[in-house]
Amino acid sequence: MRPSDWPNRREFLSRAWNGIGALGLCGVLADDLRAAVGQESSFAPRRTHFARKAKNCIFLFMQGGVSQMDSFEYKPRLRELHGKPLSRIPEISGELQGRLSFPHATVGSPFEFARHGQSGRWMSDRFPYLARHADDLAFIHGIKTDNQNHGPSTLHVNTGSQFPGSPSVGSWVSYGLGSANRNMPGYVVIQDPRGAPVNGAAIWSNGYLPAAHQGTLLRPSGTPILNLESPDGIGRIRQRREMDALQWLNRRHLAKRGGDSELEARISAYELAFRMQTEAPDLMNISGEPQHIRDLYGLDNGTTAGFGRQCLLARRMVESGVRHTLLVHGVQITNMSWDDHGDVKGGMIRHSSEVDRPVAGLLADLKQRGLLDETLIVWASEMGRTPFVNGGMSSRPGREHNSWALTMWMAGGGVQGGTTAGATDEFSLRGIGETIHVRDVHATILDRMGLDQEAVNYRHAGRIRKLTDIGGRVLQKIIV
Repeated sequence: MRPSDWPNRREFLSRAWNGIGALGLCGVLADDLRAAVGQESSFAPRRTHFARKAKNCIFLFMQGGVSQMDSFEYKPRLRELHGKPLSRIPEISGELQGRLSFPHATVGSPFEFARHGQSGRWMSDRFPYLARHADDLAFIHGIKTDNQNHGPSTLHVNTGSQFPGSPSVGSWVSYGLGSANRNMPGYVVIQDPRGAPVNGAAIWSNGYLPAAHQGTLLRPSGTPILNLESPDGIGRIRQRREMDALQWLNRRHLAKRGGDSELEARISAYELAFRMQTEAPDLMNISGEPQHIRDLYGLDNGTTAGFGRQCLLARRMVESGVRHTLLVHGVQITNMSWDDHGDVKGGMIRHSSEVDRPVAGLLADLKQRGLLDETLIVWASEMGRTPFVNGGMSSRPGREHNSWALTMWMAGGGVQGGTTAGATDEFSLRGIGETIHVRDVHATILDRMGLDQEAVNYRHAGRIRKLTDIGGRVLQKIIV
């Protein structure tokens, strides 16, 4: 930059420092400069396409492939056939057909099922807390994804594509709606405190959308965001002055480059990081929560404390105006995920015990605060499981991958509890009736958030891209 391009002292102070001592003016300069170059903030709230039912979404992702016939699908026929081959094989194609080309023994569920609520919903005894909310849940059965393997399927459920590089559901929501709180991002991620899921950050990536819409990872324990706190000896007023001076220079740099989304996002992120210093630490600090709330989420129980904290933080994110919160339970493909190729009984006992009470606590807490009606809760996994065992029968049989019979459920935000969409055959091997694809689930999420799946799009690589790709349909059977 030439010396002649620099502002004089009066101009610089006028733009950068006047009124900075009032912390309520935090970020005004950055917004003014953004307007000066004709750019809207990446985080600015946007209008919905139609009246929305949900203001926020909490996406509960269970890594590994939850066994649907051991959780939310009652299939008594499997118990009758336990240890025997399937009596008939439904017509099926693709990779699963290859898995059926050799003899398999049927595995009946080792768990008891009972009806719950006025809706008479069948649920496994592994979910006693969640069963109390049976009439709040809308189940979707027989969901089809396009791949039998964890990596592509995890991407598919979280991004709409089985290939890396596509924006995640939360990124599309953030892109479509912006943020309701200028001190917090529109999309946050709270992963399992034990480690990362399959594909890591790719499942909350912004893909080809502006970088500002990538999920912001909040650590569930310790410092919520690394390097967010101010250095020792640097006060808020001084940091505000330094930030505004830096942003003024950054905006001049941006204005000469004709708009660069990566650069724009980075500049916005600096400002957002500063603002988050005032709010994020308090949001992540749950020490002030009363004991009855801690008990509700199971925070004082070693089994439930991990996911309980994630769920409690999700409620606090909703209260702060965060549009989309992704919670991940499960670490890669280990015994800490739902990938139970061996000992599906032991695995289901372990995993369900970790999440049942916290998820039920989240539903109860949102309801008592009057927030459930405007918060969409989605329970998801990347695939279902087969009714037959991996290899030969043993005392601890496990189940194979099945991309033809995934079960999800929704609650809150414009969803009609006690309803069901889709169904599977008597073996829970594949969906029957009209096929429900994962893109239909994505279409329904966008619809509940007041977004038209066709209108939320982005031009990339010469074509119009959207979350539902070739098109999904809203699941009318489960919505209000």
